Amino acid sequence: MWRDEAYLLDVLLAARKIQAFVAGVTRERFLADELLQNAIMHFIQIIGEAARLVSDEFQEAHPEVPWRSIIAMRNRLVHEYFRVQPERVWAAVQDDVPALIPLLEPLVPPDEEA
Repeated sequence: MWRDEAYLLDVLLAARKIQAFVAGVTRERFLADELLQNAIMHFIQIIGEAARLVSDEFQEAHPEVPWRSIIAMRNRLVHEYFRVQPERVWAAVQDDVPALIPLLEPLVPPDEEA
């Protein structure tokens, strides 16, 4: 379904932007930089929202992607924003986002111009 492909692309692009934003950034700098934290949380929300919109059928066909965890993180950031711990966001950026990218790359169709 083309919608699934579009949402997967959104997830992949947001994950890549997160990696670009934190390239060379230390944990200490991240924890001290509220603007950077908010930018990263915004892209995590995009990832979670797009993942939520991927069809159930596609999600079931690709259990290697941690759909529920991705969506749960988005829900925490949106609905429990007052309890967000920057340390946990940093951990997700360091561990979960880099692991997500190679899971998604084979699922996103190549660019037609490529």
